[in-house]
Amino acid sequence: MNDRKIEQFIRGVRLDMDKVESFYNVATNIDELSKEILGDFLKSYGGKSLHDVSHGESFFALIMNKFGKNGLYILDEPEAALSPIRQMSLISRMDELVKGGRQFIIATHSPILMVYPKSFIYEIKENIERVSYEESENYNITKDFLNNYKKMIHILTK
Repeated sequence: MNDRKIEQFIRGVRLDMDKVESFYNVATNIDELSKEILGDFLKSYGGKSLHDVSHGESFFALIMNKFGKNGLYILDEPEAALSPIRQMSLISRMDELVKGGRQFIIATHSPILMVYPKSFIYEIKENIERVSYEESENYNITKDFLNNYKKMIHILTK
């Protein structure tokens, strides 16, 4: 697939966010199904109500317990729910799934997730452009901040 076709595909995937259910509502629906209909339904999500754990832990339970069947997984900023160590765990889980033939499309600002081997990184600015990990804006901003954090904090808090 050439870059132009990928750009058209990405633009075509945009969703009307008013129609997308929140993760909270998904967790509530799972609880209701478990109580009313299926009894053991929570076992397929790690055995706990997703409301009884943190947002990050409930999101990670979903990844660990429900991602596995053949498919294409589209994730929008999964790092919002995950600590840096959990982002690294996500890379391990993604690798297991990719080796089994699954695919991912991930919108992310996380330099941790962007480093996944054999990934294609596209930056969306005025145009959509394929870049290397080291060329990506998020990598460079994070690297500059970590290498000069005292100076950066001084500038940011003047």
